[in-house]
Amino acid sequence: MPSSIVHPCGCPRCRADEPHAGRALLVGNDREEHVFALAQSLELYDLYQDKVAACDTRIEAVLKRLRAAAAKPTAKLPPARHATKQPNAPAFDARVALHAILGVDLTQIHGLGPSLALKLVGECGTDLSAWPSAKHFTSWLCLAPSNKISGGKVLSARTRRSGSRAAALLRLAATTVGRTETALGAFYRRLSARAGKAKAVTATARKIAVLFYNALRHGMDYVDPGAAYYEERYRHRVLTNLQRRAKSLGYVLQEAGAESVGVS
Repeated sequence: MPSSIVHPCGCPRCRADEPHAGRALLVGNDREEHVFALAQSLELYDLYQDKVAACDTRIEAVLKRLRAAAAKPTAKLPPARHATKQPNAPAFDARVALHAILGVDLTQIHGLGPSLALKLVGECGTDLSAWPSAKHFTSWLCLAPSNKISGGKVLSARTRRSGSRAAALLRLAATTVGRTETALGAFYRRLSARAGKAKAVTATARKIAVLFYNALRHGMDYVDPGAAYYEERYRHRVLTNLQRRAKSLGYVLQEAGAESVGVS
């Protein structure tokens, strides 16, 4: 039986043996203008690949210069969370280069891969002392509520519109982390079910921005507590609020399975 290979189109359902696949590649009925257009597209693809490679080389040279001027990191680089290489990732190891400059591994924050972390540092810089706190940083990114208050009443708490590329990158990270079994992922899914995906993306992006700020400004090492930990904390918080409200009304909450004590 002839061995089967995946068809050149890349579709897993389209299979053929090697001789048929080879003939399909070499023989065709394309017209002259089609072949010309295909050759033009291939030349443009090769040109853009060369330009991307030149950009990677320039970025790597800049990072080497910054690495030489920065202090040596005291902490050892932790193992990578993902072994697979991301599509369109830089030709060099951006994770190692950033750790040598910053002294922290930003990719330990869920949602931040090496490429996205490199872009964020490029947008915000390596020194975040211009923002006194994480609240100032998230406000600058327009990820924090912009409260409009009149006469002690909150008229609006919507976030401001922004063209910040850093905020767009953090929103992308929030969308990615929403599919993970992490504390941030559990937060995203719960808020998405209650308030909608748009607000969940913004709120999760703000949380990632706070973690990014604390890691870069204060050298915080992020350790994910897990989705189960977040759900347990959420349950405990809801139960505490219910007990306090019941007590204020003169009642006592009792577990559904608990036996009630009768009064004779």
